[in-house]
Amino acid sequence: METHSHRGKALVGNDPGGAGGALSFAYFDTSAVVKRYVLEPGSLQVRGWLRRHDFLSSAITPVEILSALGKRKQSGELSEKNFTAAIRRVGSDRTRWELIELGAVVLNRAEEIIQQGPMRALDAIHIASALAFQTAAGRRIPFLTGDRRQREAAERMSLEVIWIG
Repeated sequence: METHSHRGKALVGNDPGGAGGALSFAYFDTSAVVKRYVLEPGSLQVRGWLRRHDFLSSAITPVEILSALGKRKQSGELSEKNFTAAIRRVGSDRTRWELIELGAVVLNRAEEIIQQGPMRALDAIHIASALAFQTAAGRRIPFLTGDRRQREAAERMSLEVIWIG
């Protein structure tokens, strides 16, 4: 199994090509990357990681970010002006993101992970995405999360977890 990275998505599958410069990648879970757009504990830490590493995440991440920002706007934590600005930044940043597609490799791995113990489905997809990329690239990458349950699950799967809090 090999990985193909090109701007916008990282494919994990059986095509020839390889992962190229995967040494500089860090995997950003949604709970971590949303701190790029909303000032909260861990925001400065995430921004530092983003300056030093290429962004890697699951193809579901943009949808999760928009959902998280929308919830904050709905609750009044985020003004309309700040919501609009955050959405624009997400769109701009996304042009530099590598997103792992939800193919059979990732989904099968997520199923295996869930069978090992109770876990939220999207957490399993993020963990499976990071593991699939690591396997294809042949090297470990940092896994950033700000979610306690996901941190525990990722640690159980032997990921190199970086707590963002």
